[in-house]
Amino acid sequence: MKKQSGAAESAAEFGILEEIRNVIDIEIEALQSVRQKVGPEFEQAVKAIADCEGQVIVTGVGKSGIIANKIAATLRSTGTPATFLHAGEALHGDIGIVTSRDVVLAVGKSGETGELNELLRFLKKSAVVIISLTSNDTSSMAQLSDIVLNLNIPREACPLNLAPTASTTAALAVGDAIAVVLMKLKNISEADFARHHPGGQLGRRLLLTVDDVMRKDKENPLISIEQSVKEMVVRITAFRVGAISVVDDRGELLGLVTDFDIRRALESGHDIFSMKIPDIMNASPEVVFSDEKAIDALEKMKERRKPTAVIPVVNRNRKVVGMIHLHDLIAAGL
Repeated sequence: MKKQSGAAESAAEFGILEEIRNVIDIEIEALQSVRQKVGPEFEQAVKAIADCEGQVIVTGVGKSGIIANKIAATLRSTGTPATFLHAGEALHGDIGIVTSRDVVLAVGKSGETGELNELLRFLKKSAVVIISLTSNDTSSMAQLSDIVLNLNIPREACPLNLAPTASTTAALAVGDAIAVVLMKLKNISEADFARHHPGGQLGRRLLLTVDDVMRKDKENPLISIEQSVKEMVVRITAFRVGAISVVDDRGELLGLVTDFDIRRALESGHDIFSMKIPDIMNASPEVVFSDEKAIDALEKMKERRKPTAVIPVVNRNRKVVGMIHLHDLIAAGL
């Protein structure tokens, strides 16, 4: 049997997995402690932010600054205007972004960080509402604040009880809670959320319509029902979509011809060029509307008993305005 390496032996003796579980337990303990402390001041903080006519200025230093930055990002993405302001940079000019219409949300475990408290002293003179997230509700930071959210926890996960671990988790969780409650107060919808995330898949799924991704105008394969099969074959080949919409003189949909329909006509043994378009077309093809969500068109393609790769697009007056191909939807990132 191969002897374990020194590191492996040490890991077995030390109990790495047990220590990981222990850290997670300590952080859960911290969150439970904060949950028990949730009181009227938390409601006051949410209402102050909801009533804010400007933006939320979230500030902090060090590890707390990193948490503050994330809280600001979460607020922004969920419909509450917010900006992260580093306390140190603020004292060297960036304080200019703060107006009397703003609310300041300060994050600091000890409440005695010099740069942060110096910033709060200046902001106090501007009559802004100051909310603090701190583990020391008797600190200088707390004294400078209008609303104090007490995040005092039993212990840090750090074995020295020094490095911000459980305390930063608690601050982050409270920041998330505030952002989510504000979302509900403001009735933020999926569409509102998507407008803040247009580059992500969720944004594309909620915002993109069929009109955004369909082939239209000169790229829309159309043919009149009065034209010949030969002309139809030439056009369907030229468009390289694998299908063509058959329309009347008003541009309304009468049918659809796909590559499959042409192959089936050829296999029937008839002279295809002696046939008429109505003899070949599908007279009742499935359609999508141009103002539908693109993701709904994709689902419609997938849900058919025989999945299709192409669907005609019509407007609410049944006029053919485009063609959508499965590849178009995939290329759009849906």
